[in-house]
Amino acid sequence: MSKTSKLLIVILCIVITGAVAQYVAINRENNENIKIDSAESGQSAAGRPFKVGIVLSIGGLGDKSYNDLAYEGTRLAQEKLGIEFSYTEPATSIETEIEYGAHHLRQYAKEDYDLVIATGFLFKDACEKVAQEYPDVQFVIIDSVVAAPNVTSLTFKTNEGSFLVGAVTGMVTKTNTIGYIGAQDTEIFQEFRNGYEQGAVYVNPEVSIASRIVGGDNPFAVPNRGYELANELIAQQADVVYTVAGATGIGAIEACKEKGIYAIGVDSDQDYIAKGTVITSMMKKIDTAVYTAIELAMKDEPL
Repeated sequence: MSKTSKLLIVILCIVITGAVAQYVAINRENNENIKIDSAESGQSAAGRPFKVGIVLSIGGLGDKSYNDLAYEGTRLAQEKLGIEFSYTEPATSIETEIEYGAHHLRQYAKEDYDLVIATGFLFKDACEKVAQEYPDVQFVIIDSVVAAPNVTSLTFKTNEGSFLVGAVTGMVTKTNTIGYIGAQDTEIFQEFRNGYEQGAVYVNPEVSIASRIVGGDNPFAVPNRGYELANELIAQQADVVYTVAGATGIGAIEACKEKGIYAIGVDSDQDYIAKGTVITSMMKKIDTAVYTAIELAMKDEPL
């Protein structure tokens, strides 16, 4: 197959997928499809405002990525659906997020919030535990799966979205060396990397990938480290760098801008961070997923 044919296939895939990444919601078991009229006015079945509590992941607000999108989806629900919401951004490291995650989720459940959102896979054990303690409270967890009747799990086809941005990378690279920076060397980040590499090689078999892992206690909020790792990749002739590490990616984008090479954004459309440098972004549409989850929870409809 010619490179032109492959390009047309990639473009078609982008058109079909629309926002590039789509979410899959699972594990809202035994819910009846009942619409509650009070949801239209932002009220719970008890006649009071529908209350949502969201616990953000490490990095917190201002990451221009993961947490900002989850927050924006909740804020939009306040604006359009009339909910009340509160948020917590407690963690400064992976260790503290795992240690105190259950406490923060439990606080919202104890205070009779109708829906409690756990932002990120690090909350998996905490969400499972607290959901069992409060079976009448609905929970949402992002990027992980908790098999409980009162938990909605939002997962994303990040390998597919990464394949598409990888295909773009394979078309624009001039050195045939592309770079990837991941927060951790775990399955969820390997899916990003593998999809990215597969997409690049699909359109350009000459491509090779150079990778770096941020690691540490808080790999999602160290822009200086992202800057350093991107420069390491650039020194290896990488002329496109894809960073999947929250706010750490801001530093990587800055390094790419300074060196005059391309960067790939993640989670949100990060073009505005460095126009002309960020050529495309793997958009997960977390804001849309969160908004939809809230809307359906208000109506007591399964996702």
